Amino acid sequence: MPRHFNTAGPCDPEIHYMLSSIQRLPTVIDLIEQRTYFIIHAPRQIGKTTAMMTLAQELTLSGRYVAVLVSVEGGSALGDDLGAAERAILQSWYENGEDRLPPELSPPSWHEGEAGQNIRSYLRSWSRSASRPLIIFIDEIDSLQNQVLISVLRQLRDGYANRPKSFPHSLALIGLRDVRDYKVAAGGSDRLGSSSPFNIKVESLTLRNFNAEEVGELYAQHTSDTGQIFSDEAVDRAYYLTQGQPWLVNAIARQCIEVLARDRTITITADHI
Repeated sequence: MPRHFNTAGPCDPEIHYMLSSIQRLPTVIDLIEQRTYFIIHAPRQIGKTTAMMTLAQELTLSGRYVAVLVSVEGGSALGDDLGAAERAILQSWYENGEDRLPPELSPPSWHEGEAGQNIRSYLRSWSRSASRPLIIFIDEIDSLQNQVLISVLRQLRDGYANRPKSFPHSLALIGLRDVRDYKVAAGGSDRLGSSSPFNIKVESLTLRNFNAEEVGELYAQHTSDTGQIFSDEAVDRAYYLTQGQPWLVNAIARQCIEVLARDRTITITADHI
């Protein structure tokens, strides 16, 4: 199947044109090697999930780590029912681990315990059973609210001192906001106000837009696959209009090649953009 420009959901290198995640997060490998816990925050449709899913795959393929992207979004619809939220989250983590990791690196089964301790207990069990240091990227963290959010953060903090043998070697929380801006209904404020109860984070990183060279690199992948050329002026115009916002960069290109110029012998010009 030919690759195409993606405008819906995470990118898959088998079917989508995409760029390396590492060049947009140049310090992340150092943070992982230092066994740190950190935050990645950026607006929607900028490529956070794609970047971290790809990074997890690259880290696992390196043979040094077992790394996986998981999500807590399944617990966000369950309000303040902590036990139900933990069950939904951990079932999702177990299934994602099975689906995204080689069979020999699959996560252990999880067993329900006391509400408010299940996240910590499962990460402890997974870390102890893993044949390599475990790295967990937790997506959609700020979809959780109120006491469920606070409990998850506290459980992560509680296990932090036991890494890497009995808790993840490194861990990242991924969302729209920095940790101090997570929304809670507590203490007369709708925001957490500080990094506590996640004061173990070392850095808060944001995922930048594509630069002009990266827009050209992405569009050149289409040229390499199909022979259809994006002129230099077209690339410049696309960058000027989008400022490198990844969804817009892909969406404009998709319209050009699938609506305006489906004939691959037509060069994409600034007028098409």
